[in-house]
Amino acid sequence: MGKNNTAAEPKNEKEKNDLMEKIVSLSKRRGFVFPGSEIYGGLANSYEYGPAGVELKRNIQEEWWRVFVRERSDMVGLDSSIILHPKTWEASGHVAGLVDAMTECRACHSRTRADHLIENHFEAKGEKISVEGRSEAELDEVIAQNKIKCPTCGKFDWTPVRKFNLLFETHVGIVPEAQSKVYLRGETAQGIFLAFKNILDSTRVRLPFGVGQMGKSFRNEITKGNFIFRTLEFEQAEIEYFFDPEAADWKELYDGWKNAMHNFVTTTLGIKAEKLRWREHGDEERSFYSKRTEDMEYNFPFGFKELWGLAYRTDYDLNQHMKFSGVDLSYTDPTTGKKFIPHVIEPAVGINRLMAMVMLDAYTEDGDRVYLKLKPRLAPYKAAIFPLLANKPQLVELARKIHGDLQKHFSVSWDDRGNIGKRYYAQDEIGTPFCITVDFDTVGEGDAANKNTVTVRDRDTGTQERVAIENLPTFLHGKIYN
Repeated sequence: MGKNNTAAEPKNEKEKNDLMEKIVSLSKRRGFVFPGSEIYGGLANSYEYGPAGVELKRNIQEEWWRVFVRERSDMVGLDSSIILHPKTWEASGHVAGLVDAMTECRACHSRTRADHLIENHFEAKGEKISVEGRSEAELDEVIAQNKIKCPTCGKFDWTPVRKFNLLFETHVGIVPEAQSKVYLRGETAQGIFLAFKNILDSTRVRLPFGVGQMGKSFRNEITKGNFIFRTLEFEQAEIEYFFDPEAADWKELYDGWKNAMHNFVTTTLGIKAEKLRWREHGDEERSFYSKRTEDMEYNFPFGFKELWGLAYRTDYDLNQHMKFSGVDLSYTDPTTGKKFIPHVIEPAVGINRLMAMVMLDAYTEDGDRVYLKLKPRLAPYKAAIFPLLANKPQLVELARKIHGDLQKHFSVSWDDRGNIGKRYYAQDEIGTPFCITVDFDTVGEGDAANKNTVTVRDRDTGTQERVAIENLPTFLHGKIYN
């Protein structure tokens, strides 16, 4: 067995593209991510999560919920509706403000965000430019002056830049002429603000406290998605942390959330700290109601991009919903009787981006061997169970029994195809931390000392050890969760 080496960090555009292509290929080959609606030619920025992918995504979600909701005494959870009253998005500013500047190539009709087109053009030349806050005319001028070509067809023939809204429109009502326009939610945060009064009335929460929510959001993106980094529908995990600005220092709370976010990514998810950085939004990029906004960025193959946002939103949202709904959303301190509108700090992350980061960071090559060096508790399957030979009934029967018993404790996989080397290869690419083989020693037809034991192979080191069948649950639990 060769020495395990993490694949060298990509040094140039070709290596970066190669890494991305390897992950996309592995994702489809091993059942992590499939192109959306593929049998009909696909749907841009749309993906489906396969058997391994849905397990990995769910494990990341469960870790987020465990760390940020279940294990904190100052947090409660919520699951609000995907379709909210349309006034919600007027009050929040999404109807007027959730807009991007778009341009279309007249030659091939591909559409792209003008800011991404410009920034990617300069980034490819090793230069950095920010066009946040520039008008459509100014964006047109930058594109024209630099003769920025279409990344799809290579032509330089763009339509004038124009604004478009990212919210998905739909309608409610069974009679067409009586239908009302509504929107699929563009973020999960607004559902928390709408439920604020009900949470206060139905629980004993006191400031400071937070509300965590996880669920689907939808944005009508037209930019190249870079795999699952940017998609039409995505899984968001957001927290609104409410506090009294006169009783708590917002900077201390803010820094506390920064540390919690960084610790989750590096410790819980096992991501290399050197691939992370913080970037503060400038005045032209930061929302007008925010006192501070920062992005935790990860160094993806396509550059440092936003992974997790942190914003101090003041009391803007609750005030807006009070204004539009006419309902009092203030908080009354039970000790002092002081009545006021709480302020909010918001950490918001896309689970899909976390998953993309986890897979990219875990991708490892050791000579000809490829494996995902996932944290064991994140792995889609904690163990794979094999009979040494698929045509030996006594081996298959016992292996099936072990598989069924372990299923009560862990997500496990069964594989009896091909030779044992090919099975190891497949499980390595999925990131399964342990492979358990039932052999002739196990059933008493070999070394008597090894009867009722199995061979357990470690994914990262390739080492093997004999473990008693009865000790497998305890052995695996200790390896996975400690």
